Parts: sequence; structure tokens; C-alpha cells
Amino acid sequence: MTRFVRWYGSGPLHLLVLIASFALTAYAMVRLFAVRPLEVAIWFVGAAILHDLILLPLYSLADLSALSVLRHRTVEGPAVAWINHLRVPAFLSGLLLLVWFPLVFRLAAPYPGDTGLSDSVYLGRWLAITGVLFAASAVAFAIRLRRARRADRRDKDLPAPGHGTTP
Repeated sequence: MTRFVRWYGSGPLHLLVLIASFALTAYAMVRLFAVRPLEVAIWFVGAAILHDLILLPLYSLADLSALSVLRHRTVEGPAVAWINHLRVPAFLSGLLLLVWFPLVFRLAAPYPGDTGLSDSVYLGRWLAITGVLFAASAVAFAIRLRRARRADRRDKDLPAPGHGTTP
């Protein structure tokens, strides 16, 4: 087993899950290509180009900007990793916008027949969801920071090894 982990880099369960996900992806691709091969190929190439040439540089630049602005601040107390508390809600909000942008920006054909809603509600709801995501992330960060400060205070209150009272 150790030899396998050294050769592969992870356990056999990881390899099994990876093979299963590739098999499921291949099955989905075969089924999609059987129905609409040209549309699927165009969508796949378009998605790759959109992600690699437009979205990746944009969110990399945003991430580097956030890191450079907030990295140089001196913080007293315990260090708590904060960047993922920005990345996760920004990613989820961006994903929602990517999926629903025609409705958020009122670019879709008349939609009320399917949902019973006018297209004027989607921008407000997307903004509300984005706000809730960032607020929940801020609360999670505050909880982590509070726990780290409590642990830091406990460590300072303990006597150093060898300097306590002897029995």
C-alpha cells in the first residue's frame, strides 16, 4: 500500500473516485454528442475560450489585487487565513451571475410565462444572495478569529515549560 501511495500520490479510494468521475463524464459526453454533436463542440470550445482567455485573467487579477491591498496591513494577535473568506462568496456569486446573467441583466426573452415572475426581480435577488454570501463568510471569519484569539490567550496564560511550580 505504501508503495502504491508513493507511486500514485494518494490512496486507492482517490483513484477509484477519479476513474468513476471520468467514466461518468465520458458517458455524458457520448450521450450529448449523439444528440447534438456540433452544438456540444461549439459550447465546449466557447466555454474553454471564455474561461481561459477572459475569466481566468480577470479573477486572477482580482485575487492578486485583494492580496496585495490587504497583505501589508500589520495585525496584532493571531494570524487567521482570510483570503478564502473573500474567494468563496465571490466565486459563488460569480457562478450564479454566470448561470443567470440573461435574467439578471434583462437580456432574456419574456420569461414570466414559465416562472410567474417578471424579469425585474432577478437583479435584486442576485444582489441579496451576494450580500448574504459575503455576510455569512464574514461571520465565519469572525468566529475563526475569535477562536484563534482565545487559543492565543490560553497559550499566553500557560507557564513556559520548566518554569512552573515543582510538586
